[in-house]
Amino acid sequence: MKILINFNHFCDRFRSMGRNDNFSYGGKKALFEYLEQYEEECGLEIELDIIAICCEYCEYENLAEFQKDYTDDYQTIEDIENDTIVIRIDDESFLIACF
Repeated sequence: MKILINFNHFCDRFRSMGRNDNFSYGGKKALFEYLEQYEEECGLEIELDIIAICCEYCEYENLAEFQKDYTDDYQTIEDIENDTIVIRIDDESFLIACF
């Protein structure tokens, strides 16, 4: 059995799982759109597992914050894209698939 969800339901699931602060509103929006696009392109249905999403993706306000967790060998967001999925939120902030 499956349930189709919209962005509000997606956010509600984060709240109900106690994970509302894992991503900003913009981060959740970008992630929701990315996952919807992924489903459409691949023809696959994704199970909504909030804990797995929180383990698989990380949000960064800017490149400097990312460099603190990884390394300053990454000088641009494009450098990061060579090693993992990057989901842009706005001009500076972004999500990555953790690696």
